[in-house]
Amino acid sequence: MVSKTVIPDGYKSSLEMYDTQSAIEFIKKNFVQHFTQALNLRRVTAPLFVTTDSGLNDNLNGVERPVSFDIPDANTDAQVVHSLAKWKRMALKKYDFNMGKGLYTDMNAIRRDEELDNVHSIYVDQWDWCKIISREQRNVDFLKETVKQIVFALCDTLDELKRSYPAVNVNINRNIKFITTQELENMYPDKTPKERENLITEKYKTVFIMQIGDLLKSGEKHDGRAPDYDDWKLNGDILVWNDVLNSAFEISSMGIRVDEVSLAEQLKKANCEERRELPFHKALLNGELPLTIGGGIGQSRVCMLLLGKAHIGEVQCSIWDDETIEVCEKAGVVLL
Repeated sequence: MVSKTVIPDGYKSSLEMYDTQSAIEFIKKNFVQHFTQALNLRRVTAPLFVTTDSGLNDNLNGVERPVSFDIPDANTDAQVVHSLAKWKRMALKKYDFNMGKGLYTDMNAIRRDEELDNVHSIYVDQWDWCKIISREQRNVDFLKETVKQIVFALCDTLDELKRSYPAVNVNINRNIKFITTQELENMYPDKTPKERENLITEKYKTVFIMQIGDLLKSGEKHDGRAPDYDDWKLNGDILVWNDVLNSAFEISSMGIRVDEVSLAEQLKKANCEERRELPFHKALLNGELPLTIGGGIGQSRVCMLLLGKAHIGEVQCSIWDDETIEVCEKAGVVLL
């Protein structure tokens, strides 16, 4: 087996281990403050696992296997969450949130089928968030404005970090390029989706790629998206150019969530209309859940980016294959 981890020639962390831990705490504290104030969010407690028959787990691209286990005393089976995309929407109703207010949580997940490389781990930690909006706000302009608020919170955090840790030498462009997956395919028809992301992000440095999940004119998808949380016409990924890895770097997948119309359409397109009978889907199709916008922002991804780290294992504890451990040891990269 050949490791997918590649450490850039001459890479050396700008911070030693002790200062890295201190800086991680600094980033998480300050980003949360900026981000939650901008979007009017309140922290809530969230589950690590949900019952298998609830329909609340995120099935990601539809092929990933959740970590499952039985709970004998409760006479049920459970799954460790992949994300909390659907749970958050139920929680907004249950916790009596009002229009214009939202929640966030420290989401921890296990994605056992993730391919391990510099930026992917089986352990996922995110700021998962969701906010109640009006039907009139279900539009591209509102989506773009929310993206700007998140990017500005990221940049403000970086500015503060560099004042407290002068050794950090990272830059992020506040000016965001907005582009749809179809526009991207039109620009680079002979490139793969990943190659397109790299080309557009290298050019503009900060990019929001919109409308992910549906088929493009080529008959291919830019990337997979579950049909029952994001509206494929009103979603996207925030990408920032990573100078250390010399590639596009995703920090967030987000979007305006499905309403009853887009949910029905997307379940049909994805050939999974049987989900209409699950509790979450029934409630949404019956108009019993609030309209929302939401997403996930990778905590380790943000720390890795702002600290200029070459491997996500430098900012989080996880399990790695022998080849990755060997590559990192040879390069002097310390995995937590």
